[in-house]
Amino acid sequence: MNFARSVPDFRRSDKGNIQHRLADIIILMILARECGCVGRADIIEFGRLHLNKFHRLGILRNGVPSESTLCRAETGINDHAMADRMQDFAGAFHKELLKKGCGKEIICIDGKAERGTVLENGRNPDIVSAYSFNTGIILATEACQAKSNEIKAVPRLIDKLDIAGKIVTADAMSMQKDIIDKIRKKGGDFLIELKANQPSLRYGIEDRLVAHTPVYSYTEGPELSHGRIETRTYRIYDGLDIIADKEKWGGNMTIIEYESSTVKKSTGIHTSEKRLYVSSMPADTPKPGTIVRNHWSIESMHWGLDYNLQQDNIKRKSTRAARNLDT
Repeated sequence: MNFARSVPDFRRSDKGNIQHRLADIIILMILARECGCVGRADIIEFGRLHLNKFHRLGILRNGVPSESTLCRAETGINDHAMADRMQDFAGAFHKELLKKGCGKEIICIDGKAERGTVLENGRNPDIVSAYSFNTGIILATEACQAKSNEIKAVPRLIDKLDIAGKIVTADAMSMQKDIIDKIRKKGGDFLIELKANQPSLRYGIEDRLVAHTPVYSYTEGPELSHGRIETRTYRIYDGLDIIADKEKWGGNMTIIEYESSTVKKSTGIHTSEKRLYVSSMPADTPKPGTIVRNHWSIESMHWGLDYNLQQDNIKRKSTRAARNLDT
């Protein structure tokens, strides 16, 4: 209720007949969504079913809002203000958990498309989230603007975060000069996957790795998981002699080569793949592969949004409504 009351009311309180408090509508939507309700009709039915319980809590004293009222609330609430209130709300829990000692914090950044909402240009609105691996809390979110993508949203998201002394992980789309410069400026470290969206850097590193010996390497596994036996090998290189354009990328970086060898248990089929990561952390950082794997926790969080909360099944016409429901 403290969070719900903190969301600014978009309605004119001096005019008209306001039958339902905005905080009550927000609480109804939160509890209904937690219980698997997707459409507005389902949310209303949930409110009617539990109306006596809501009354005992002092909520929905004038009954359950109509479908049009829910629609006006979803599209009327300032999505930026609501996301900021949620950031403040979650921040209090985040600080308490960090006090218990979680080690060096890893902040994972990734985007997710709101597939239930389709814009006029046929695209789905994207929400970029910053997820604390150590505490399991979403620290902040940022919506990609129209005709834009994660590359523009990630710097705005980083501006909202305190990353000093922390490690920021992201996928290859965030391997941009302005993003890593911003992370460095704010006193954080980064570990980002390197793919062909930076062709000169990627292929230049691949060509030079053949002639260089890793600072150290180690192997994890074999490990049985999800019906396959996987062995992971990590080779860590000092990027001082490997990265050609050092001036552009702001000095020395560490190169991490990840090689996975997988055997499917049921068929015995063997597959392998290699990935490259760049990091601002020293080359002697112990077991950076753990940080690589920790980044995948945000993918699990996104999967939970779809599997448990059926986020992709929520159909909304407005980008603002989609983001408010995401918050």
